Amino acid sequence: MNITLTNIDPVNAIIKMDVAQADYAGETEKALKNLRQNASIPGFRKGMVPMGYVKKMYEKSIIAEQVNKVVSKNLYEYIQENKLNILGEPLPNETEQKEIDFDKDVDFEFCFDIAMAPAIEVKLTKRDKLPYYSIAVSDDMLDKQIINYKASYGTYAQADQIEGKDMAKGLLLELNADSKVNEDGIELPETILMPSYMKDEEEKSKFMGAKVGDVITSNLYKAYEGNATELSSLLKISKDAVDEYQNVNFKFEIKEITRYVEAELNQELFDKILGEGAVKTEEEFKAKVKESLALQTKPDSDYKFLLDARQLLDKKTGDVVFPEAFLKRWLLASNEKNTPESLEQDFPKIMEDLKFHLIKEQIIKNNGFKVEETDLDAAARMTVRAQFAQYGMANVPDDILESYAKDMLKKEETVRNLVDRILEDKLVEWLKSVVAIQEKEVTVDEFRKLFE
Repeated sequence: MNITLTNIDPVNAIIKMDVAQADYAGETEKALKNLRQNASIPGFRKGMVPMGYVKKMYEKSIIAEQVNKVVSKNLYEYIQENKLNILGEPLPNETEQKEIDFDKDVDFEFCFDIAMAPAIEVKLTKRDKLPYYSIAVSDDMLDKQIINYKASYGTYAQADQIEGKDMAKGLLLELNADSKVNEDGIELPETILMPSYMKDEEEKSKFMGAKVGDVITSNLYKAYEGNATELSSLLKISKDAVDEYQNVNFKFEIKEITRYVEAELNQELFDKILGEGAVKTEEEFKAKVKESLALQTKPDSDYKFLLDARQLLDKKTGDVVFPEAFLKRWLLASNEKNTPESLEQDFPKIMEDLKFHLIKEQIIKNNGFKVEETDLDAAARMTVRAQFAQYGMANVPDDILESYAKDMLKKEETVRNLVDRILEDKLVEWLKSVVAIQEKEVTVDEFRKLFE
């Protein structure tokens, strides 16, 4: 087999591949023998079909299949072995490709267009300046986080009368028009009501302040403003039947009132969140929480920094020539959702993103950035820790973190996302080391305005 590369210009090339009969004959013969042994053809016993008959019926299609396999395999091996940095995928050449005739020919020539990634040169020095916006942790942010912790680590307790978001448990009975119990109506001995979720203020007021043992008469349809989902769940009926209870009253006898009590800001809460003995005072606790919040804002600061760096890198790299005609052709061929009209509209943004992608690739290559197994493990654990933190669980045991992280790393898509994130983090740290950083501390509101 002979393969040649012809450069049309710095970003366009043609790969020509000559496939001789010897390149595919062996695999074709194997395929024919396998077909003869396994084919079920009327008039012949299995495995006893004459080879001549098999060749007459199937040889041309098998040759086509084997030739295509040979071409595909050798084309991508050639690209990899010669370290060709191509964009997209090879496409059949539209001008030099000769007609392929499997009925007459035994040797074939294939021509493919390929797009070469343009050369990218990135030069940054300390004369280049970039802002880095650190988000200041305000007292309001700190107070809200502590409120969240207190709410997350609270406990349920019994109460004597309904207040706020208390839950009431009791006997619910359907009444007749004469306010007597409907013997054939709904009877639910352990119904749970949360009056705070009632929309109608008049009905809600009947429950607020009520005590254990009180009996309340209420139109629940009115209380929940006919919410079919809420009422069907509460009354254990279908949504279609809800409207039948529009003018029906219910009697609710309160048996139990449960209240969620927030955790107190004390040593027990400190230990649960930060680990036993990590802090001893409220001041130390708040300082640690503030540190944690600052770390949580770092990815946002890095994201903004990378956006600003992108503009600088684009300017410093200058104009880059892309194989636009090839890329448009490839984008139309590779995604059936693309149309010439939509592609023409989206193409400038696609080129912007491609340029930045190549710039990042070049920086990563120049600096030998790699993702080690230890990097993946650390990133997975950090991701899991952040997920737990969203639910107010800051002090998660190491064995639980490790277990969740291992499960996360079993998913290929997750690993790819982590690799991209790790490389981007390395890129950010490299940028910080080669340019002059102008530190700017801003409030959350000021930071948000930077994106307007």
